[in-house]
Amino acid sequence: MHSDILTSTFLEHNRQLKSFLLRITASAEDAEDIMQDTYIKAAEKISTFRAESSLKTWLFTIATNLAKDNLRAKRRWTEDVTDKGKAAALTDKIFFSEAMHIRMTSPQGAFEIKEHITFCFTCIAKSLPIEQQICVLLKEVYEFKVNEINEIVNTTEAMVKYYLHTGRAKLVQIFDGRCALINKEGICHQCTELNGIFNPKQNHQEELNKIEMAKQANNPDKEHLFDLRMQIVQGIDPFESSSAELQLHHYAHNTRVMENFLKKSEV
Repeated sequence: MHSDILTSTFLEHNRQLKSFLLRITASAEDAEDIMQDTYIKAAEKISTFRAESSLKTWLFTIATNLAKDNLRAKRRWTEDVTDKGKAAALTDKIFFSEAMHIRMTSPQGAFEIKEHITFCFTCIAKSLPIEQQICVLLKEVYEFKVNEINEIVNTTEAMVKYYLHTGRAKLVQIFDGRCALINKEGICHQCTELNGIFNPKQNHQEELNKIEMAKQANNPDKEHLFDLRMQIVQGIDPFESSSAELQLHHYAHNTRVMENFLKKSEV
């Protein structure tokens, strides 16, 4: 296959692939590095591509394997990562001063609850085993078919279906128990709390009412609410959105918090 075809396909799917890597790693730097390594490895191995799958699927396979290598030595995040991130932020003056600077000066420093929902999904999904996290992302966010995911993660379709079922069920359970947008008894109010900090002139309830999940929360169907959440995630590019720089700042903060917590828990 001619390298021009590889380059054009890589450029066509660049944004989607990069956002996928960010959502696996929660690190803009790691996503950028893996993107570069994916193209280099694809260029080196292009002669082995047999067109048994699409070139897009092949590129996602290379990127997924590199991401798994990146995460192999790292422990999974905890389900309450948002709680730990919030607690650490309350005593971190530098975090808030940098966040407010981004909010006031950056064209990507807006705060919208829909975009924070995608951020929250990424952080909580990192509490899943890596195979479940990847399969859920590929199916629910990037809309790959089961047989394509089977090729990307190099397992059987039966195992992909198992990973999808268990991963999705676990995320539904976590969000139902934690998210105050879905469950009025939910303990996580970060969306409205952050809206109050970064959008002080906006009424919290008005902002919540813009979200279809909040409108349906009076009589929630857990599976349907999860699908609505996935629709929100699908519609937002974490590198190009109106709050991208602010959210990337939050990813870096949560990453530091979890690394410190996991190191201490190993002692």
